[in-house]
Amino acid sequence: MSQLPARYAIYYAPVSESPLWAFGSALIGYDAATGKKLQPLVPQGQDPDRWMALTAEPRRYGFHATLKAPFYLSRDATEAGLVEALKDFATGHQGVSLDGLKIRCIGSFIAMTPSQDSPELNGLAANVVRHFDRFRAPLSEAERERRLKSPLTERQIAQVDEWGYPYVFEDFRFHMTLTGPVHNDDRSALRDTLRQMAGSAGLAHPVSIDRIVLFKQDDPKTNFKIVADAPLV
Repeated sequence: MSQLPARYAIYYAPVSESPLWAFGSALIGYDAATGKKLQPLVPQGQDPDRWMALTAEPRRYGFHATLKAPFYLSRDATEAGLVEALKDFATGHQGVSLDGLKIRCIGSFIAMTPSQDSPELNGLAANVVRHFDRFRAPLSEAERERRLKSPLTERQIAQVDEWGYPYVFEDFRFHMTLTGPVHNDDRSALRDTLRQMAGSAGLAHPVSIDRIVLFKQDDPKTNFKIVADAPLV
């Protein structure tokens, strides 16, 4: 069997020196800037092995907020061209200031989301989706079927077919995932514990969405890792 090509994604991720990056990366036990595993920051009351299992999904992708979901490169695209486009895009788009991030339950998982809705952030994400779609290879039938296993609206199905991902434009919601699916009986208590931990880490302050970051997954068995970033103006 031939090896699958690399996948790429365009995310927001805080700078590696920031408290936000340190907090999120420690929780999931992985630093996507270095590609190294970390000793996980296990919340009080959680079994360490269970916590590692609970954070397996976000650990695969690294601490981030999705702007352009993971994709394979189109036939004529190259990583070098994608990096160049990342930098060109950043020079023409402004960063966005958020009042802060709040830890919330989104469906069955827990994530950090903006404390208030930001039309400017939604607009930035929409521009990223459109601008970089020329680099994306069309979904395979297997990828499309996997996307359609989730309960989707007709609009979201159409967005899968046009953009490769259902949660874009009106369905976009900025979030930085901290866990995989959490049992309903445990979800609220864990959310509250994570909120306390974030407060102790000094994260109750405004956040600047000041750069876009290119992540790369070499093959399905490896985690995504940062390969380039570009500051927004």
